[in-house]
Amino acid sequence: MQNTGVKEEAHRLLDNLPDSTTWEDLMYRIYVREAIQEGLRDSDAGQTIDVEEVRKRFGLSS
Repeated sequence: MQNTGVKEEAHRLLDNLPDSTTWEDLMYRIYVREAIQEGLRDSDAGQTIDVEEVRKRFGLSS
């Protein structure tokens, strides 16, 4: 998502939240949305690490 679409995305996000939503709920949804966008940008830029490499670095079994 480019910055030009942030306002539209914010409206869409708000429209899909229940009436009982708290400010914390809203902030969490915004945070998750941005984290996903960052991950997608990293992936598109080839800045990712294979799951097996992560497991190896952290000493986790496959």
